[in-house]
Amino acid sequence: MVDWSTLPKDLLDLISKSLESSFDLVQFRSVCSSWRSAAEPKRPLPTHHLPILPDNGGSLFPDSAVGFRLSQRSILLIKPHEPPHNEADSFGWLIKVEEDLNVPRKVTLSDPLCDKRNSIPENFPRVLDMSKFKVRELGREFKLHYFNTVGDIVESLYLEKAVVKYLDCDVEYKFVLLTIHVSGKLAVFRSWDRAWTVINDMPSPYDDVILFNGRFFAVDNNGRTVVVDYSSLKLTLVASPVFGGDKKFLIESCGGMLLVDMYLSLEAVEGDPGFDEEIFEHPAFYMNERTVKFKVYRFVEREESWVDVYDLGDKMLFLGDDSTFSASASDILPTCDGSSVFFNGNVFNGEDLGAMQDRDLGVFDFRTGKIELVQKLPEYAKLFWPPPPWITSHARAEDHTGETASQS
Repeated sequence: MVDWSTLPKDLLDLISKSLESSFDLVQFRSVCSSWRSAAEPKRPLPTHHLPILPDNGGSLFPDSAVGFRLSQRSILLIKPHEPPHNEADSFGWLIKVEEDLNVPRKVTLSDPLCDKRNSIPENFPRVLDMSKFKVRELGREFKLHYFNTVGDIVESLYLEKAVVKYLDCDVEYKFVLLTIHVSGKLAVFRSWDRAWTVINDMPSPYDDVILFNGRFFAVDNNGRTVVVDYSSLKLTLVASPVFGGDKKFLIESCGGMLLVDMYLSLEAVEGDPGFDEEIFEHPAFYMNERTVKFKVYRFVEREESWVDVYDLGDKMLFLGDDSTFSASASDILPTCDGSSVFFNGNVFNGEDLGAMQDRDLGVFDFRTGKIELVQKLPEYAKLFWPPPPWITSHARAEDHTGETASQS
């Protein structure tokens, strides 16, 4: 039998440096003392502030905001170590966690696809021992918080998605951040420049950005896809447009990159006084968008194109407000076939053709083309809040007043 504790230290160092997830590194360091000593804990996010983005002379940011503070969240798949006795409980739990920058090992829990926080149930453990579960990081997202002149965080957030690349550097924590400017153009922040650069290339407003295989990719509303070189700040076209849908998402899955095209339909909101006359004068106020279907494409770089995907297999794709990620149904929910797309948006209520649902969690069945509210599908709903029985049965919560938990 192999004694894993005797692996050479230089090999352990190489392995630990390849682990991007702090949760993977914690589990790596918990194997034995030799593995723990060979792997340094990940350095925390840089705490310095980022300057405010230029807004072309407008007033798009809070009046009290003078800059940004960067935070990081992880989307986790948590599963019990041992299979539950009841097969119906054999599923994973999806949750987003954000470490408190001021209180060590304290985290905030929220919905994996948005920032919604739910009340903590009474039987939720105050301290969650992660060693008692299988924990895998499915995705990571970054958020820009406004801060004011005294350094306090302003509640409102910069709404566009941001992606970050950390550079290998032993002395200083260097990083590059890519986001979408309010104008629809791409904006880059390099930590050593301490300044934003808005790239003036915009045939069409950009919809999404992603860090894939160490490179920044961006896709515009027409599906035109570019690589962003953070050194030269130049864009290189890598895929021609994919026309059709209304909102494009980039997502990494099984070592490749997919483009998910969301199709929206506008519907009038009736019942308001003067509806017939006002709708033509103020259409945005009286119209609602609802999601009606999705199409998926696979990136083929050598052909500089997006190729249609007709079958997702057992893959489950998740489109969040600030990140995208994927998982296998066999890993997360063995009782389901997968081939589905989860999203946040206005979901059409098929039972009442005249009604619109509020923004909620929906799921698109890729095989049937049908969209449903997740809350109406118990098998899917149990992946999200509230926590599953095998989480809440570990301990009783000692304090139920907050929305945070500690990890150990």
